[in-house]
Amino acid sequence: MAIKARNKKGVEFNMAAMSDLVFLLLIFFMITSTLVSPNAIKLLLPSSSSKTMAKQNVTIYIDDQFNYFLDTQRIEESRLQEVLTAQLKAYSDGTVVLRSDKSVPVQYVVSVIDAVNGINEKNGQKHKVILATKPAK
Repeated sequence: MAIKARNKKGVEFNMAAMSDLVFLLLIFFMITSTLVSPNAIKLLLPSSSSKTMAKQNVTIYIDDQFNYFLDTQRIEESRLQEVLTAQLKAYSDGTVVLRSDKSVPVQYVVSVIDAVNGINEKNGQKHKVILATKPAK
């Protein structure tokens, strides 16, 4: 006489608990990622080991006396956007290479970036500013 068990165990896997765990992890990482402060990054310029090369359309220099130069021609800060507009008019997505002395305050660098962003907004173009650095020792 064969005895049959009445309570059979199923071999199915319930995915409801797994999806709950995935959503909890997603919420956890979303909350913790907003707590990361972007000001925690320390910038060590102008030395860099980066080897990014770009097509250079215009080069702006800022010397240790905070003077702006386009090649060898001195430019006043108030005329920076005007001069860059004239230089970049032939390009729709030109590159401005910024070569700055390491003692120059960041505000002078930001002035060049603002001038290029102003040109982009005014003309609907996509010019970029690249900060040139020397190779790290």
